[in-house]
Amino acid sequence: MLLLSALWELLAFCAGLTVQAKLGVVGVMLLFTVAVGVRARHDMLAVGAAVMLVVLLLRAA
Repeated sequence: MLLLSALWELLAFCAGLTVQAKLGVVGVMLLFTVAVGVRARHDMLAVGAAVMLVVLLLRAA
């Protein structure tokens, strides 16, 4: 269980660094919005923010 938790946090850290490197503050805000939407179980908020994040990441590449 500890290994799974550590892997999950490492993945979140790497995702945050990647998003910040490509999109700056807007990307970090979208990633934060996805996390808040998932935690609060607001499906529309999480899905909308995830779609915007993917679209912006694809355009930044």
